[in-house]
Amino acid sequence: MNEEANRDQWWLATLGRTVIWARLRMLDAGTAEVLDSDGVSQPYDSEDSARAALMDAEFVSLDGLDEDDARDRGFSLDELTPPSGEHVDVLRPQMVQQLPSRH
Repeated sequence: MNEEANRDQWWLATLGRTVIWARLRMLDAGTAEVLDSDGVSQPYDSEDSARAALMDAEFVSLDGLDEDDARDRGFSLDELTPPSGEHVDVLRPQMVQQLPSRH
C-alpha cells in the first residue's frame, strides 16, 4: 500500500440505499483535500476544516461507523465497499453506489 493510502479516509453519506462517498486526503503541508462524488478535489487549509465541511454535509467517517450506526442508516457494514483505485477516472464511477434492495 502506498503512503498516500495511509493518509486517506473514506467518508459516506446515505440517501435510502444510495451511498455517496467522499475521500479525505491529508497532505504533507498540513492541508487536506476532499474528493467529492463528482470526482472533483476540493482543497482545504487543514484536516479540521475538511472534516468540518464533510460533517456539515452530513457525511460520517467510515472508520467511526459501527454496526448500530450502519443499521440506523438502513444497511450493514458488510454491504459497504469503499471505492478503490489510484486515479480519479477509476474512482469517479464508484463514488455513488446503490446498495441492493433488502427483502
